[in-house]
Amino acid sequence: MSISVYILSGFLGSGKTTVLKRIVEESKNRGNKLGIILNELGDTNVENHLFENEQMVELLNGCICCSIQDDLKATLQQFVENPVDVLVIEGTGVANPTEIVEALATPAYIDTFSIQSIISLVDASHYLEYQSIFSSSKEIRTLLKDQITSASLILLNKADLVSDRKLDKITAQIRKQVPQGISILPTSYGQIDGDELLMQRLRTVDLLNEEKQSTCGCSTDDTCTHNHVNHGTINAVKLVDLPKFERKTFEKWLRSLPEDVFRGKGIVQFKEDSNTYSFQFASRKLFLEEVTAGSKMQNPIIILIGHAIDQEAVKKSYETTFLQKV
Repeated sequence: MSISVYILSGFLGSGKTTVLKRIVEESKNRGNKLGIILNELGDTNVENHLFENEQMVELLNGCICCSIQDDLKATLQQFVENPVDVLVIEGTGVANPTEIVEALATPAYIDTFSIQSIISLVDASHYLEYQSIFSSSKEIRTLLKDQITSASLILLNKADLVSDRKLDKITAQIRKQVPQGISILPTSYGQIDGDELLMQRLRTVDLLNEEKQSTCGCSTDDTCTHNHVNHGTINAVKLVDLPKFERKTFEKWLRSLPEDVFRGKGIVQFKEDSNTYSFQFASRKLFLEEVTAGSKMQNPIIILIGHAIDQEAVKKSYETTFLQKV
């Protein structure tokens, strides 16, 4: 069984830790074994005492979305070796959730960790101030946009501190930035229904085997009783059972992918030689590294990460480019 992962993001002071406590409470009520990764920019986490009875790992002195991403990967390996039912990752107030998704959506981890939801908190009492060019920086506005547009659930926290009219204005502004169907819920003190909080809102799609799944990820043999949810935010798709590619064709195909695919990674083989390569695709450029002898072999796989990826377009492109030529 894969480990269900919830990613918590939100700007400084938005209430992430309060919502984390709510997730811990709800998970315990459901009998789940819980793991927590707490990230702080400084060398001290003053809130670790709140979770001292939990299986918790602190990542300090850097942001897991950039400067200490290797530490995040090492920590994930700990949970591979000592599995939990639910893993909650709380990034710093300046973390971009997309970078955390990229760490999880790797060949080594994509089938071990199942991202259920990216929960982004917005401080309703300061949101309009942060959006103003007169009272905030471009960096803050960009970060807030990244945190909002990557979310599968947005919590307008501290809603009790603003008027209904102001709350409606904030909601309308955010609604313009996110795909239709993304839930935007006002909260006070992080209080939210447990089913809403822990609902599965994301899933990784196996493009070549999606007929085995319904739109919510259930097996077609199951009787589905839960809500079918919108998956139109940051998501990952994977392709397995790959043929050997012609290198130039593979690179050309990657560059032809829709703009909503901003990252690719995986393990591939080429017709030109007998070696196996790991690849990274970023900024429309391909980087290859030979998998050396003695490395733990992994089956060929392509993982694509993006914003509201047009799955049918990617699948059609892949099949047209490669499967009809095999």
